[in-house]
Amino acid sequence: MAGMIDQVMTFFQGMGLLHLTWGNIVMIIVGLTLAYLAIRYKMEPLLLLPIGISAVLVNIPLGNLVNWPVAPNLPAHIGDNIFAMLGYLNQHYGPPGLFDIVYYTLIRTEIVPLLIFFGLGAMTDFGPLIADPKTALMGAAAQIGVFIAMLTAIALGFNLHQAASIGIIGGADGPTTIYLTTKLAPEILGATAVAAYSYMSLVPLIQPPIIKALTSPEERRIRMEQLRPVSKREKILFPIVAMITIGLLVPSAAPLVGMLMIGNLFRESGVVERLSKAAQEELMNIVTIFLGLGVGSTMRASSFLTAQTLMILGLGIVAFATATAGGVLFGKFMEKISGGKINPMIGAAGVSAVPMSARVVQRMASEEDPGNFILMHAMGPNVAGVIGTAVAAGVFLAVLG
Repeated sequence: MAGMIDQVMTFFQGMGLLHLTWGNIVMIIVGLTLAYLAIRYKMEPLLLLPIGISAVLVNIPLGNLVNWPVAPNLPAHIGDNIFAMLGYLNQHYGPPGLFDIVYYTLIRTEIVPLLIFFGLGAMTDFGPLIADPKTALMGAAAQIGVFIAMLTAIALGFNLHQAASIGIIGGADGPTTIYLTTKLAPEILGATAVAAYSYMSLVPLIQPPIIKALTSPEERRIRMEQLRPVSKREKILFPIVAMITIGLLVPSAAPLVGMLMIGNLFRESGVVERLSKAAQEELMNIVTIFLGLGVGSTMRASSFLTAQTLMILGLGIVAFATATAGGVLFGKFMEKISGGKINPMIGAAGVSAVPMSARVVQRMASEEDPGNFILMHAMGPNVAGVIGTAVAAGVFLAVLG
């Protein structure tokens, strides 16, 4: 009888319900909220749904899905040696949980973010940028949001590594944000990733008020000349020249830009259609699942429910808003020097939320003039923004890494 009572007591003591904290409850609600937004409003559902559900799971006590810390204090001699890191963690924290394996072997090693860039390259048409190279300047101008948010973060007390990771949110590029944060400040990965993907989904709400505040109806009605046709040879040469040039100038950006351009070369070469299709579909789907699960696993109550997280979410808005403003203001400058031939709104597409921000610009142009079609012109700074954000991340790694 006593043995049965002991067994019953052991069962009840092993119930997660008895170990649930207020922090766990809050994070479970946060995770369910992200999942709801993904399902009900289709806000970046491919990422926010797995992030939200995995955030729920890792906050269930005694679930053993995560046993290792997100940002452990490792001995200096381990450095970035992933095998030494895994051995140290296993020795000091016990066997890994499922999400520990996903996070440390696929996210922490940067494998998944880089493969995401490979898939993005296979899905991207750089034709509008090649046809009108000067639009790349607007993609570069939009990166001012990265540096404004970074400086603001430093002013609020974040260290340089954290500030750089927060600033890169302004590039509106989730994989780059994850890649840089994993290298520089893994302890805030959950907050920066959620901020990046949440605000990317809110681009149609964030950008229009800023664009309207900085442009006049007359400027928004400017029609642009049709882009010239781009030859297949140009499309093949572009990724090759871009990866070599950027790799030589900013070697630390070579992994991101290199994978982006390899994927694009697969697309444009026309000789590896099976590989290009696999990169766009099967591979992209698989790595997106692991990316969401890995990021969500970092959203534990102990590390996520902090004042820092709220500040990061607020700074994400600053980064997006200033990036949009920077692109539009530079677009206005180009409109002046071109004699009114450039619609300044396309500068807002310099944030690398492809193709969402370009579509926002087209919708606003159509509202002012139903016959105005500037989508392809906006795609120039849009895809340039992807490259610009990767280069900015490379600069941060070169200086801080």
